[in-house]
Amino acid sequence: MHRTRNPASRIARSLSRLFGGEAGAGLLLILSAALAMLAANSPLSGSYHALLHAPLPGSPIAKLETAHLWINDAVMAVFFFVVGLEIKRELLIGELSTPAQRRLPVLAALGGMAAPAIIYLAVAGRDPGLSQGWAIPAATDIAFAVGVLALLSKRAPPALRLFLLTVAIVDDLGAVGIIALFYTAQVKLVWLGAGFGVLALMLLLARLRISHALPYILLAIVTWYCVLHSGVHATVAGVLAAFMIPLRLDRHGDSPLLRLEHALVPWSAYLVVPLFGFANAGVELANSIAFGALPLGIALGLLLGKPIGILGAILLAAKLRLAEPPVANRQQLAGMAMLCGIGFTMSLFIGALAFPGQQALIDEAKIGVLAGSILSAFCGYALLRLAPQRD
Repeated sequence: MHRTRNPASRIARSLSRLFGGEAGAGLLLILSAALAMLAANSPLSGSYHALLHAPLPGSPIAKLETAHLWINDAVMAVFFFVVGLEIKRELLIGELSTPAQRRLPVLAALGGMAAPAIIYLAVAGRDPGLSQGWAIPAATDIAFAVGVLALLSKRAPPALRLFLLTVAIVDDLGAVGIIALFYTAQVKLVWLGAGFGVLALMLLLARLRISHALPYILLAIVTWYCVLHSGVHATVAGVLAAFMIPLRLDRHGDSPLLRLEHALVPWSAYLVVPLFGFANAGVELANSIAFGALPLGIALGLLLGKPIGILGAILLAAKLRLAEPPVANRQQLAGMAMLCGIGFTMSLFIGALAFPGQQALIDEAKIGVLAGSILSAFCGYALLRLAPQRD
């Protein structure tokens, strides 16, 4: 496999070694969320909220007037950019590159998005003010779920890890589509058109076989700025820009997409996602938020809906001979499906979009996300840890 030698890649590999790889990324995310909860429920609560929500003096972008907005609308664009790079690579040369390879992960991801939404609507959908939260339990946190798998070492078969990754990648693509279609404010066509114009310029550079990454990075930032002002959520620009990065391999087996992915994945896993967790997981439990329909619908959607939807899709596809399930026993498949109920990062993100300006509902959504994700992590870990190695 081609090994990049540029400074960014060397720093990225150093970060990966420092934090212990995939398991370390998951643990770092848990730690950042725990610190946020401690800060929000301690004498530091006022400082924590002021740090995130107080207006910044002289913010260079008027729409991003607080640190919280910078993290959610700008820093998280890097996370979505990396997601887009991974999706494109998998679709072109990876585990989703043929119709046969795509069939089961797509079916499993669709089932894993539909079942949680149905459970959520059954529990909370009768209240019209809560119905827009249906997508909160529909997403999987790749870093958290793969981190738990990494802790299991040889107890989780490689085929299971690969399948979880492919399902989560399809799941992420679905979540981005949901954000773009269902959580978009009034669209400003001039700004949106400008964004698509910049994307067209990126595509032109790719057609001209421009291999330097810097022009693509600069144009991706311009795309993000245009989409930020368009009414479509700015992080969607990250995925769209990533799709424009060329994957065409040169004689060294290198490409701009691979270089950017290798350089950015550790930064996303060890900085962007933990920073998002710290900025969004803090909720004041002392406010005695009742575990009502909203958090209950989210928690049950993650804990029950995800495994029911994914396992149901796998078993139905096998029965109809549409696809062969991954090489694993039933308990291991159940454990993998349960880990997909860890919605953390994307669920918190969608929760903030679902209830804009309604902090009480956002806090209730956080409680449901945290409860459902933690229970899913423990149950998935236990199922895989206790599963027989062979049928």
